[in-house]
Amino acid sequence: MQSDKKDEVDPLANIDFNAPKARKRSLEDLAKVLDAELIEKEWFVTGKVNPIYFDDNFQFQDPDVKLTGIEEYARGVLKLFDQSTSRAQIISSVVNTTIPDTITVTWRLSGDVNIGPGLPIKPYICYTDFTVDNESGLITFQEDRFDVPGWDILLSALFPFLIGKITKAAAPEVEPRVVEMPKAAVSGEGGIFDGLIKFFGA
Repeated sequence: MQSDKKDEVDPLANIDFNAPKARKRSLEDLAKVLDAELIEKEWFVTGKVNPIYFDDNFQFQDPDVKLTGIEEYARGVLKLFDQSTSRAQIISSVVNTTIPDTITVTWRLSGDVNIGPGLPIKPYICYTDFTVDNESGLITFQEDRFDVPGWDILLSALFPFLIGKITKAAAPEVEPRVVEMPKAAVSGEGGIFDGLIKFFGA
């Protein structure tokens, strides 16, 4: 029996999509901040983004989808992925050395998608390129790339017995990582509390 949609709690209700934006920081620092937040929140599948890092005109693109707005993106991934099984395990978040003003996140996607009765996802590697505006320091564009073609993903979901035979083998498990949020990124974004922390040498 399906639950009454009116009675469901909005998992994104606590996110302020109009929150003030984060102050500009170096690409290296932003990569570290994103790494810590993504490991904690796995927002590539949960939708639990932190809007302070995203431009108001943020755009997203992958091989199948294009959309505008960080809230639309967040609600899109929340709706697509089964929240009880899906994982976005972050492997690395680094400044891209070949594409200017870009941070690339490498991660492993697994779980189920809410298509029809539900489809299992063969674990595979994704590459997310965040384009960062040089003046504002905010993310203006996100493009997701995959290490397997679309036909492989679909065939593996429909006919899992073909995985590793006709389709590519599942991506190996990812070693858990513990990453601390850089001190400069603690709440306050450079406000009075950040100043006190620096003053007392914390």
